[in-house]
Amino acid sequence: MTTRTEDLMVYLAVVDGGSLTAAAEQLGQTVSGVSRALARLERRLDSTLLVRTTRRIDLTEEGRLLADHARRIVAALAEAEECMAIRRQRPAGRLRVDAASPFVLHVLVPRVGAFRARYPDIELELHSNDRITDLIEQRTDVALRIGTLPDSTLHARLLGRSMLRLLASPAYLAVHGEPADAAALAAHRLIGFTAPTHLNTWPLRTADGEGCAIRPKLSASSGETVRQLALAGEGIACLSDFMTEDDRRSGRLVELLAPLRVPSYQPVHAVYYRNTTLAARIACFIDFLAESWPATGED
Repeated sequence: MTTRTEDLMVYLAVVDGGSLTAAAEQLGQTVSGVSRALARLERRLDSTLLVRTTRRIDLTEEGRLLADHARRIVAALAEAEECMAIRRQRPAGRLRVDAASPFVLHVLVPRVGAFRARYPDIELELHSNDRITDLIEQRTDVALRIGTLPDSTLHARLLGRSMLRLLASPAYLAVHGEPADAAALAAHRLIGFTAPTHLNTWPLRTADGEGCAIRPKLSASSGETVRQLALAGEGIACLSDFMTEDDRRSGRLVELLAPLRVPSYQPVHAVYYRNTTLAARIACFIDFLAESWPATGED
């Protein structure tokens, strides 16, 4: 049987107070409750700890040995509780974050400086992964997922949503011109994704309705690779605002067929395990990102 910390604290109160009555008053318990805790402790340890007379309580040799160990145990517990309270106020420790490489490069990296300035005691680890990873297997504290989440036992918090747009570089358009409508895309060089295949259905109104399924001439598995190909003038791509907003503002990429765009958004979630209270280092990171990256997907 395992000795309970509460029983050790009752025992120390009796030792320090010199009587069951004094210990009961100190702990806000009944004398009978204190007596039961002492009896429980002696049964578990199979030892007599106290010799009680009408006037005083004397410690046996085993009782003195236990008192020394109990003080160290209770002090260590109090120190641990104090450390946890401090960490809640000043989060610390290693924080392992997993996200697709475009999100790491375009959203997280520009905000690392501000996050570290606010939480200098957190050791931040950024891991780029374009595939879904197992959080426990990879010892990941929080993952950032783009797109619709599969059913899962994980907890998720929506951070924002990012609009999808058709984009091409001025260099590409100077040679090939702009498509007039969705049907004209068939005559252009289109850059798509190897997976998931739904990313190769672009959010455009067509003569048949909404959604334009394309047959890419060039495909890549990473959104950042698709972006770099578009910047290099290799064709037209459909990419999310979170990774191309600066490109559009600077003119490195130009939006195409905006009047035909069907509003389509990629949700971005922070995903994490939470069995009890969420660790302060994880909570502050998620709050910081939600505050500093107000992604709405609007024009």
